[in-house]
Amino acid sequence: MSDATGAPEAGSRSRSRTIALVPVMALAMGLAMAPSATAGEDEGARGRPNVLVLFADDWRWDTLGYAGNRVVRTPVLDELAARGVWFRQARVTTSICWVSRASLFTGQWMSRHGGERARPMFRTPWSETYPALLRASGYWTGHVGKWHNGSFPSAEFDFGTSYHGRHFMTLPDGTRIHVTDRNERDALRFLDQRPKDRPFCLTVAFFAAHAEDRNPEQYLCQPESESLYQGVTIPVPATATASHFHRLPPFLATERNEGRVRWRWRFDSPEKYQDFVKRYYRLVTEVDTAIGRILEALEAQGELENTLIVFMGDNGYFLGEHGLADKWYPYEESIRVPLIVVDPRMPEAKRGTVNDAMVLNVDIAPTLLAAAGVPAPSGMQGKDAAPLYLDSRPPSWREEFYYEHPTVTSPDRIPASEAVVRQGEKYIYWPEFGTEELYDLEADPFEEHDRAADPAESSRLAELRRRLEELRAQAR
Repeated sequence: MSDATGAPEAGSRSRSRTIALVPVMALAMGLAMAPSATAGEDEGARGRPNVLVLFADDWRWDTLGYAGNRVVRTPVLDELAARGVWFRQARVTTSICWVSRASLFTGQWMSRHGGERARPMFRTPWSETYPALLRASGYWTGHVGKWHNGSFPSAEFDFGTSYHGRHFMTLPDGTRIHVTDRNERDALRFLDQRPKDRPFCLTVAFFAAHAEDRNPEQYLCQPESESLYQGVTIPVPATATASHFHRLPPFLATERNEGRVRWRWRFDSPEKYQDFVKRYYRLVTEVDTAIGRILEALEAQGELENTLIVFMGDNGYFLGEHGLADKWYPYEESIRVPLIVVDPRMPEAKRGTVNDAMVLNVDIAPTLLAAAGVPAPSGMQGKDAAPLYLDSRPPSWREEFYYEHPTVTSPDRIPASEAVVRQGEKYIYWPEFGTEELYDLEADPFEEHDRAADPAESSRLAELRRRLEELRAQAR
């Protein structure tokens, strides 16, 4: 079925909820089991894995207990990471909601899919996206939650809902519901209503932990979460200082910069910082709890062990670093994202491992297609990441990538940016201002010391300028 509004079916009732730790021990046992094909099973059914993509909004790479965050509570995702592989160096090619989502579906850089604006939809044909290709190969497909790429193509999914922008909404039957609760309910409806003799592909696009931009409270949690993180003191980043803000290029170190505008909304006093980061973490924990219930439903259906699960963020997020809020700019807090993969094919020795390969959002689509035995279109630019955890001798992998971001509204608000990002080095170019930055990420992981003006780096800069031109051309 397809439902553009996502309203519950007649007779559905609101249920009470408790934000608590899900029983992850049974879940872990299910995740630890590898699938076993039954003789004579149809290749279009259980012979291929189900696909579950959990796509979270505005999640920094370290917004996970498993990543070393000692405050935020993410027990379900921590368990997923402990049973799969955590890609610690995962990044996005463009750090803004709609472009990153277009890159997820198409496996392409913005330069190729053309989705630099939220409307209309990216120009890559829908038939070349992973949901369309999997559907054409026999998968039952669904999309739940945030879309943000033009009009939602509900007819292209067997089950489709689209909504975002507010944390609370009222359904046609008068029920007031939180967006994360609705994400969970719609995902459970999909799992309940899907044909049981076909593999499925479900993308759950959570709106949380995105702020409700026009609401002064920004991060509105469910009532039962309001006690979370009370009495906790959130550590303030060492780079969240006025000095670090003024180290930025002058066109960023201004109150007109949107990152600074939103910093004023959320972080311009110690009291506000504590309040708003706790609010943000409450939304994170609610998503973690919702994911736990989705996985429990999969386990109850006997499908958990036959499901390829991907959890990823659409972009990173500044929590005061460099005197900024939100995303957009090519600094690490903005472009690094969480990425966890649990694959039924994964050898036991690879479960619970950390992988430092530079996997990108454009790699998700070809990875899903390869797992389903579906050839990727020639225009997909990402790579199948599964050999990194399936092969006894992992293949060579990218050592660098091209980052790009469009101007949003005006250069004063959100300027265009480009970068060459390497494991230990980053070159940033701001084309509208002709400004360069250069960082040694090994010696300076928090990007505090721009080396572009150092005469000793002139040959390095020349090489990086040439490389930027080459990567820019390859992205088209």
